Amino acid sequence: MSQHIDALDAMKKYPSELFYKGELSLLDRPKVAIVGTRRPSTYTRQFTHILAQSLAKRGVCIVSGAAMGVDTIAHNGAGAENTIAVMANGLDIHYPVHNSNMIKNIEKHGLTLSQFNDGFRAMSWSFVVRNELVVALGDILIVTEADLNSGSMRSVEYALKMGKEIFVLSQRIDESLGTNSLLHTGKASVISDIESFVSRYGEEACEKMEKDEFFYFCQSLPTFDDTVKKFGDRVYEAELEGFVTIHNGIVRLS
Repeated sequence: MSQHIDALDAMKKYPSELFYKGELSLLDRPKVAIVGTRRPSTYTRQFTHILAQSLAKRGVCIVSGAAMGVDTIAHNGAGAENTIAVMANGLDIHYPVHNSNMIKNIEKHGLTLSQFNDGFRAMSWSFVVRNELVVALGDILIVTEADLNSGSMRSVEYALKMGKEIFVLSQRIDESLGTNSLLHTGKASVISDIESFVSRYGEEACEKMEKDEFFYFCQSLPTFDDTVKKFGDRVYEAELEGFVTIHNGIVRLS
């Protein structure tokens, strides 16, 4: 890939090579990295799915590592067209095998990325490399459940070094000791209400409204003047169609 990705400048070393399959346009969208345990509780499974789905409805692209557990739930919750899967192996290998169909679907409708040549099989150290790339791509990091000293906690270390905001789901005292420790030490903020949290990314989009550059621009609550300057009559058409409202000089999605 020849395209320079500014978000990856936060990595210890910018990738010397980056391979992809799918839609590179996803890199231009707001992105949230979601990671966590491979063996999530029923509670975590439910709310990871709701969280990823709710973010995707607001135009956010979910970034994760295609592993079993939380990663899989996050990708499926968002839908293939709203997700970036970062692999710890060459893109000609679909690993884990159990997720082969999901990965193929993301290749077709979303985006898969890897720092490894075709034929490279995942090693213990390549998962660490994969985790750094996942964190770098996300504007923020969400860890929905994690044990102490887990791979997800290594992702947290990357996020802290990169200055990323970290969020966790609220969990019971005796569960998800890793995320609970992040709250105890003040390194993460808690997500206790999904709708309140996802509202930071704007309103849920009307199903009839195309999620294009205009949609993502309006998610940032731009001024009317800036919107007209960038998109011309498109803002008037969107207002007539009921997709946006204009109030006090601010454009909002309806």
